[in-house]
Amino acid sequence: MYKIAVIGGDGTGPEVVREGLKVLKSVSNKFDIKFEFTDFDFGGARYLKTGETVPESAIAELRQFDAIYLGAIGHPDVKPGILETGILLKLRFALDQYINLRPIKLYPNVETPLANKGPDEIDFIVVRENTEGLYCSIGGFLKKGTPDEVATQEMINTRKGVERCIRYAFELTRKRNKEKTLTLCAKTNVLTYAHDLWWRAFQEVSTEYSDIKPEYAHVDATTMWMVKNPEWFDVIVTTNMFGDIITDLGAMIQGGMGIAAGGNINPEGVSMFEPIGGSAPKYTNKNVINPLAAIFAGQMMLDVLGETKAALAVEASAVKVISQMKSMAAGKMGFSTSEIGDMVADGI
Repeated sequence: MYKIAVIGGDGTGPEVVREGLKVLKSVSNKFDIKFEFTDFDFGGARYLKTGETVPESAIAELRQFDAIYLGAIGHPDVKPGILETGILLKLRFALDQYINLRPIKLYPNVETPLANKGPDEIDFIVVRENTEGLYCSIGGFLKKGTPDEVATQEMINTRKGVERCIRYAFELTRKRNKEKTLTLCAKTNVLTYAHDLWWRAFQEVSTEYSDIKPEYAHVDATTMWMVKNPEWFDVIVTTNMFGDIITDLGAMIQGGMGIAAGGNINPEGVSMFEPIGGSAPKYTNKNVINPLAAIFAGQMMLDVLGETKAALAVEASAVKVISQMKSMAAGKMGFSTSEIGDMVADGI
């Protein structure tokens, strides 16, 4: 029995999660895997009503679950930053979800903006450090609102945080067993303190993985090569800020936000899985949003929970549905949101 906390969230979040749950219930029937789903109302509507994002009591409660399944966070009536910091970052930090895992995989019949590139060339994973860097909110203002204003924000990197991220990436590269190449993406020529730590940790850990080829690329070179030669990459490990940026580029080359999923992983604790596309409020309750990213997030959840056969079955069913779709874009898919969920669920 897996206890899953479900946070539908804002906008189209509840709609895509509904379709993901359809698929997971089909998995339950076909693979005899039991789920217990518990809903939580964290999001913009709750905040506007109560002024509350995620109460401390909820953090303790969420630690008792096996995973969290999240739809989307972002409400047009809430100032940007409040929900993102108060819900997403708070959960990542409080639950020590120190890995952000983003598969960049182009499926057949999905359009990419890259000329002459297909599924054989676009298939890699980005491992992003998820709880340090510039996202720690350490900083402040001096003379705010005056011509002499000063704003500071510190980049925090600990040896523990860096090394555990790098080690996870090496293990993933070995498990993936494809090109067996792990690329560190950083900026050692400019960020000569923080990224020197990353470089040294990467080199030291690499000595324990003689079967893995360690490589290095500056972040600017990484973005160029992701567009020109995405086939060069197997697994990329990178910092919180750079990972945030290059994974959105990755989502575009794999066919857009409608198909991109991600996981916030604590290998020793509770992980959280989500579609990447956001709440898309203009499509709310129109039954036109693409639910595949949420379905793939559910597939990632199964894989991390150790249900590999079930995860492969979800992917195979989703790929068959993708082959019948006209587009990955909302309203242009050739099917409604609920129809796609039904098709994937029926195909398990």
